[in-house]
Amino acid sequence: MTSRGAGTTFSRKNYRLSTEPEKSKVTGIVNSRLLNDYLHRVFTNADGNQPAAAYRKHLTFQNLQEHLDRLLAEENGSEDSRDQVVEGRLGPSTVVLDHTSGFEGLLLVDDDLLGVIGHSNFGSIRATTCVYKGKWIYEVLISSQGLMQIGWCTLNCRFNQEEGVGDTPDSYAYDGNRVRKWNVTTTNYGKSWAAGDIVSCLIDLDEGTIAFCLNGISLGTAFDNITRGAGMAYFPAISLSFKESVAFNFGSRPLRYPVEGYRPLQDPPVADLVKARKLLGYLKNVIHIGIDVTEGKLVEKDTSMWQLQGEPTVLITLAHIFNYFSPLMCKVYLVEDVLMTFLLSILERGGAVEAHPLIQQLLDLMWLLMEEYEVHECLKQLLMSLLRAYRFSPIIPDLGLQIHYLRLTIAVLKHEKSRKYLLSNVLFDVLRSVVFFYIKSPLRVEEAGLQELIPTTWWPNRFTKEGKESKEAKEESAEERLRRRAYERGCQRLKKRIEVVEGLQVQILKLLLNNKDRGGGEASRYIFLNKFRKFLQENASNRGNLTVLCPPEYMVCFLHRLITALRFFWDGHKAKTPAALSSEEAYIPPQLFYNGKVDYFDLQRLGGLLSHLKKTLKDDLAAKANVLIDPAELQAVTMDDLDEDEESATSAAQSQRPSAALAIGGALARPGWLSSPTLGRANRFLSTAAVSLMNPRRPLGTLEKIKVRTLSVEQRTEEDIEGSHGNEGLLLGRPPEEPEQPITENSLLEVLDGIVMMYNLSVHQQLGKMVGVSDDVNEYAMALKDTEEKISRCPKRRRDIHEELLKSQKVFSEKLNHLSRRLAWINVTIYSKEKMQDVYWLLRVCIRTIEHGDRTGSLFAFMPEFYLSVAMNSYSALKNYFSPVNSMEELPGYEETLMRLAAILAKHFADSRIVGTDIRDSLMQALASYVCYPHSLRAVERIPEDQRISMMKNLLAPYEQRPWAQTNWILVRLWRGCGFGYRYTRLPHLLKTKPEDASLPSLQRDLSVASFQKPCPSTLLQRHMADLLRSDRDLAPSFLNSVLNQLNWAFSEFIGMIQEIQQAAERLERNFVDSRQLKVCATCFDLSVSLLRVLEMTVTLAPEIFLDWNRPSSELLLRRLAQLLNQVLNRVTAERNLFDRVVNLRLPGLESVDHYPILVAVTGILVRLLVDTDVQGAERATAVLLADPCFQLRSIQYLLGHAEPSALAAAAPATDKRHFSLHTYTEYISAEELAKVDKMLTHLSEESKQAAATTLPTSEEDLCPICYAHPISAIFRPCSHKSCKACINQHLMNNKDCFFCKATITGVDDFTKPASS
Repeated sequence: MTSRGAGTTFSRKNYRLSTEPEKSKVTGIVNSRLLNDYLHRVFTNADGNQPAAAYRKHLTFQNLQEHLDRLLAEENGSEDSRDQVVEGRLGPSTVVLDHTSGFEGLLLVDDDLLGVIGHSNFGSIRATTCVYKGKWIYEVLISSQGLMQIGWCTLNCRFNQEEGVGDTPDSYAYDGNRVRKWNVTTTNYGKSWAAGDIVSCLIDLDEGTIAFCLNGISLGTAFDNITRGAGMAYFPAISLSFKESVAFNFGSRPLRYPVEGYRPLQDPPVADLVKARKLLGYLKNVIHIGIDVTEGKLVEKDTSMWQLQGEPTVLITLAHIFNYFSPLMCKVYLVEDVLMTFLLSILERGGAVEAHPLIQQLLDLMWLLMEEYEVHECLKQLLMSLLRAYRFSPIIPDLGLQIHYLRLTIAVLKHEKSRKYLLSNVLFDVLRSVVFFYIKSPLRVEEAGLQELIPTTWWPNRFTKEGKESKEAKEESAEERLRRRAYERGCQRLKKRIEVVEGLQVQILKLLLNNKDRGGGEASRYIFLNKFRKFLQENASNRGNLTVLCPPEYMVCFLHRLITALRFFWDGHKAKTPAALSSEEAYIPPQLFYNGKVDYFDLQRLGGLLSHLKKTLKDDLAAKANVLIDPAELQAVTMDDLDEDEESATSAAQSQRPSAALAIGGALARPGWLSSPTLGRANRFLSTAAVSLMNPRRPLGTLEKIKVRTLSVEQRTEEDIEGSHGNEGLLLGRPPEEPEQPITENSLLEVLDGIVMMYNLSVHQQLGKMVGVSDDVNEYAMALKDTEEKISRCPKRRRDIHEELLKSQKVFSEKLNHLSRRLAWINVTIYSKEKMQDVYWLLRVCIRTIEHGDRTGSLFAFMPEFYLSVAMNSYSALKNYFSPVNSMEELPGYEETLMRLAAILAKHFADSRIVGTDIRDSLMQALASYVCYPHSLRAVERIPEDQRISMMKNLLAPYEQRPWAQTNWILVRLWRGCGFGYRYTRLPHLLKTKPEDASLPSLQRDLSVASFQKPCPSTLLQRHMADLLRSDRDLAPSFLNSVLNQLNWAFSEFIGMIQEIQQAAERLERNFVDSRQLKVCATCFDLSVSLLRVLEMTVTLAPEIFLDWNRPSSELLLRRLAQLLNQVLNRVTAERNLFDRVVNLRLPGLESVDHYPILVAVTGILVRLLVDTDVQGAERATAVLLADPCFQLRSIQYLLGHAEPSALAAAAPATDKRHFSLHTYTEYISAEELAKVDKMLTHLSEESKQAAATTLPTSEEDLCPICYAHPISAIFRPCSHKSCKACINQHLMNNKDCFFCKATITGVDDFTKPASS
């Protein structure tokens, strides 16, 4: 092997074992006396003393190897003899998990046989070695904090899917999830564990005790008097639930928390350890001792600035040391115990990493003097040890341990050759290197030292739920103000410490994104790009495979660090190239989505599948972007073919399994995230289940082949990405709409695209999940306040109650102290202002990307769906998740961003280029949420007028054959606040209940929370709606007919369901109404109310659609409306009717079902038709309403509490029964509105009396044979059959055939009965 280092090139194999006398004649080697002194100073005895010069052997390079052999052989003999027999232990000397027979259930085991993931209900596995005498210890690294039982068992213990370690006699376990110990029975024990903790399991077979430690802190003796004697030996064992994971350390690595007197199950390599430490001492001596050739003496040197400088004497000395040291540095234990400890000690002096060039020099030496495979193995093990140490270090107040390990990681990665090797082969292939960018959240704030850092706790004393005084948020006593300020100062102290760690993590990414280190091959950034893309593919393509997915909490931290590093390089490029865009203007150009230079795997595009788009839009690609599709690409495999291939491969793999332990062939393409944090791939799938369990609906065999196809990015070079000499690289195929201005380096565009994809994969979900801690604080604060109020009201004579309340107060206070400190940590690491600005920046990137893509016309269909999803979700996160800590209104350009997002939602919710139903629904929901809040609604009103009108036109499209409920909800929100009695935030009858009963879960934020927003109607959009309905003669009838159809359906479904609910409630036997049925029933009621409100809105804004009978469909629409209004009134207002009985049941889930919402909606329509209109319109509306056979004046009287005399007499005994009346809702209905209802009732009473007096009896022959409600008034052509106009007009909307003879109707004429008849 020939390597380069410090300006001198040697071949290790040619010189390290050389004994030719010519060696001493090499230029630069010092004289023999000085060399002898130097070698004796470097290679001292074991005791560190040197014999006197007269008695020591003269050393030269010829006899140095012999001298070294003798030094290294000292003490080894006694060590070897001591290691031969170990009393008290049985089994192999290398201890691993027993994957052949010592397990139960389904398990995934890492290929080092030390990491395990549960893959069934409760799988169990034990180690290969047992102990029967003495004191023993092993460690378990907790990778997930779920249900696990860790401890010891005997060979006779039999486990199953329900019973594991600790559930049988002679098995003992600790469970930190439930904080208990188990041995057939269970009792409280220990502390709760969290991911990143280390559990030490100790057994003392001399005393018969078992104990456990958590992160080196003893939890006390868990069990004593355990069974001992002949045939009793204990194995380390674990039982764990589905998805839970751990890694064992039986002694293959140095124990993190050794306990004096206890031995690890696997002996450390003592002989190698002694040898490695001696050699390291010699290496340190070389660094400390310099040779002053001019003075002819040895001098002490400053080790921190040591450099090799091509001195042959020093180099040959080092070569002899590395001859022995190199093979030892391939062993895990020695790398962690010797090399990593030494490198960390170099950095302990403080200062920047750059202030310690010694580590770079040592890495140069390693590449120069070690075989390539040795360097590779050594670096891999070093990074593994660093990552493991970083992940499993306890949180301490100054985060000193995490900072220590990150600094060494940076120092190693600063070395160019090492960095490129690690990037190419280790960081993303063997390690889960994203762990380096994660800062774990402490579950136990006491141990993390947060009590010292944040001594004073505080929590917001505001209650935003309905029913609480909103003034409380403003009232802050002097004491509370002092507490809040002290708490904020503590949070700032914490933030500064965490920022140090985040800064180091960003430094690591800056090294990985370096594109100037082209010496010896490709620059680091392009290696990183390929690995990063593959990382994204695995997380995008394996949503169901938990062992491959990167946990979302890691993704959140990785995303923020990557954004910081990306913007650093982006703005650095801008400084060098003024014409380029700054990171504040960043976006992804649309050609990346269709030119095939970036792989989006199988992710859905806006226009559907990529293969479909290539076929349908190939002409547009050629014309607009000059991109030609290879005909061979159009022969893409269908999804069905892929599925068939998958199934056949799975069945083939399953048919080759052995019957007992099943080792599914081939390693997983990626390491399991849930298992050991560093060691490789979970390639053994263990099962004791029956074959039927191995064939679930989604075959488990897919674990071995994770749809990984060869990525085109693997073969890409820097030129392919950045482009050169006319080649545009990633920007090939620029459409004419895209400006020619350079954006930034192409490689940074691909990183940015990956960041957007990461946010979509799991970051948004995690941001929403962590809000739960804030909600917990609010709930406990409410409980504490409630308890304090009860204490103040408690009578002095009830000491027992007073004591219980004081206990509750203490529990709530302690919980709040804990949660407020934990919340401080979460607010700093996840919801800080800087993190909010990152998400806001991402939102703006997506908005600009969508705007640029939209300009390309049909090519917009190539954009991946996740860009629209991230735009909507990031806005939702800024509004809902960051708001308790930081306000979105303070962000720069907030108003403009809101308007641009509003324009995107308004334009694309009905965009024909977007075909996916899920993304269309998401756009609709986002727009619905947008119009609920005043600030975002004003943003919608600020978009260009033509876009507003287009949006309203799309909202007024017929409701058939599309998801219309959200559209209707948007229209309702635009009207809410203007309708009759429609100014409420919550329904009046719900205010009487407790807020907790009526409010929805805190995490169902957008639409559910929007339901409780104060009304904010938009008169501007209402005006657009009125103009459209008036001007477009076809739009109004089609829209209103669809609304009336849906109202008919929704109310009919509602009535049918409450009939079933009533029947179930009347049965004598105990029964339960299905909660889903109740939910559907309430939804149908809410839909009916919202449809009625849209009709009220239409009647108010454009009454002529119903009342101007010069319009062809006006009379028919009015008759249909009157018919439906009468049906609703009759069903809801009848005395002791079905609706009344179900409402009085007050079933959970039917809280929204009440008289008020539906009756005021109907009243609003009637008042507008009969009172707030001209005389002619009122006459027409009155005539149609009274002509409807279902009309009952009693229903109108019911609105004002005017019950029938018979009903009043019947209800007299029940004095507590109150009749519905609009007069009781004076807070919700104005006096002016009530006066209009009175006027309407008077008007209808008079008109109905006149109609009754003037109406002549009609013979049955003259009634319409279809409805038997109206006289015959129309005759059909050509068949001359007859009916009333209402029936034939409604029939002709959907059908052209005659009712009776099925002849096609060509026309309808008025029919008047001849007078002679």
